[in-house]
Amino acid sequence: MRMRVTGPVAVVLAATLGFTVVTAQAQQAAGAAAASAASKPKPVPRTPWGDPDLQGTWDYRTITPLERAREFGTREFYTEEEKKTLEARAGRRMDGPPEEIRPGLTHAQYWTDPGRFISDGYRTSLIIDPPDGRIPALTAEGKARQARAPNRNNSVNASWLDRGNQERCITYGLPSASLPTLYNNNIQIVQAPGYAVIVHEMIHEARIVPLDGRPKLNDHVQAWIGDTRGHWEGDTLVVETTNFNGKNNYRGSTTGLHLTERYTRVDEGRLELRLTVNDPTTWEKPWTVLLPMRPTEGELIEYACHEANLSMFNLLEVARDAEKDAAKKGKAPGGADPADDRQER
Repeated sequence: MRMRVTGPVAVVLAATLGFTVVTAQAQQAAGAAAASAASKPKPVPRTPWGDPDLQGTWDYRTITPLERAREFGTREFYTEEEKKTLEARAGRRMDGPPEEIRPGLTHAQYWTDPGRFISDGYRTSLIIDPPDGRIPALTAEGKARQARAPNRNNSVNASWLDRGNQERCITYGLPSASLPTLYNNNIQIVQAPGYAVIVHEMIHEARIVPLDGRPKLNDHVQAWIGDTRGHWEGDTLVVETTNFNGKNNYRGSTTGLHLTERYTRVDEGRLELRLTVNDPTTWEKPWTVLLPMRPTEGELIEYACHEANLSMFNLLEVARDAEKDAAKKGKAPGGADPADDRQER
């Protein structure tokens, strides 16, 4: 497994900082102005066949949370003081000794590299729609489905089939692979006439995106990361993904999940992704993420998480030992699931 290790984990949630929200109008205006300036289109390089050139390896690390802390309401931007405090805390976590070491984690905090900076424009959340910066409420169907879902934290781990798709290196899934996490926050884009390829460093997903107008697959043909088609709208690459098989549901989503990604090369050193997540059977309305990306420091390296990996064997062996011990004591086996330590902000 490849990780960009620079220091302890920077899992920063604005809600935990205990800020007294004193919002200076000048600071808010500065944040809004920065976001506006960053969003203005600039001349971008083009491929020999005339399409906007999105190619390269792009880094989307950020300590900006996916969802806005409720205390901020509809406030879109941090103040300068709030931004500096958040980034200072992230820096201490990255550069100093661990503030906390929790037993049971698959990856120690100091192995991770989630970033140390707030995203462009001082935004208080990556979600820009709905206006409250939060994932919409579940539908009644979505709530009922989640209530029926098994609780992995009480898993007996009867076999490797009880472990998650991420841990088994099957897939990180979408849109998870496109959102910031603990490490490997990189994608690579390669283009050819009529095609684009998007490679996610996390569990080496490679998506081939046809741009020739072909119809999507029949609804009965489903895949782990769906069926993807793309087209150009001006200088923006629009990527539509449907036909998910439902085996790697995202936050309870179903086979009806529909993702729309809009990639825009803002300038030489900035790529912008607007990702819209829609599943009417799960959420009451669609929601959209704005994710700025910068050129990464190097090339992607293979995510070989099952090369000489003994964790699955060891985990199941420990589970069997726990069952034997519980049987001797007349208790049912169980306990917390130590593997799911992904912290999507």
